[in-house]
Amino acid sequence: MKKTPRFRKLKNFIIGKIVLLSGLFSIIVLALILAFLVYNSFKFFSTYPFFEFIFGDRWFPSNEKFGFIPLLVGSLEVAFGAILIAVPMGVGAAIYIGELAPRPVREVLKPIIEILATFPSVVIGFIGLMAVGPIIKRLFNLSIGLAALTGSVMLAFMALPTIISISEDAINAVPNRFRNASTALGATKWETTYKTVVPTASSGIFAAVMLGLGRIVGETMAVLMVTGNSPRIVFSWLQPVRTITATIASEMGETVQGGLHYSALFAIGLILFIITFLINLIADRYINRIKMK
Repeated sequence: MKKTPRFRKLKNFIIGKIVLLSGLFSIIVLALILAFLVYNSFKFFSTYPFFEFIFGDRWFPSNEKFGFIPLLVGSLEVAFGAILIAVPMGVGAAIYIGELAPRPVREVLKPIIEILATFPSVVIGFIGLMAVGPIIKRLFNLSIGLAALTGSVMLAFMALPTIISISEDAINAVPNRFRNASTALGATKWETTYKTVVPTASSGIFAAVMLGLGRIVGETMAVLMVTGNSPRIVFSWLQPVRTITATIASEMGETVQGGLHYSALFAIGLILFIITFLINLIADRYINRIKMK
């Protein structure tokens, strides 16, 4: 039976309204989360000095010392180490899959990468705890293998599927006429790849890196299990550290609701929210550049 134009209009109207309501609901939920974080953060800053929190170098809730610097340093060390590992591996893998790999190899590798993205973070953390930590301990002759480097390795593994998938999409989005023009000028396959394709896809690759960084910064369970959870200022990847996310996860269950410690965790949660929002905003701007090309 043929659908009448009236039925199609009604169907499109209903679908449009459902999509609109879904979008509005998502925005409202996000706004409520932000309002909840801001409200509890203001309760903290009304009783605890702002600059003592931002520039404080000690995090000892039992003594009511809430210095943010040790948590920030720990998060930056783990994130920076993970990016140093994940970016060369992820971009290299994306270039190989998108440009150099034979079709049968590509069809095998793509599903494997997508499966890696589905691994629960607690499983990644368990692998780091039982396998990667002992290897790092023996390799660097440490007293304990739970350190910033262990967290960086595991977070790099978690960020790889995001970086590879989006980078490969950006590489595939490069028009074939660019490749043909390069080949016509006498360039080899590899020269075309790294002199033409990769520079053209650079904005998409950067977006992939930023989204991978967002995954790294927001990860909780893996870093909670493998970084040692020591809230000290250390500038070494071979020492235990404490990240922002691990602090919230490990201490929220121990706090008195409405207390100073409880509000302090919301304050660092608000800062984490702002950091991840900015990272995703930058990535979204670069993704839009790809769509406009």
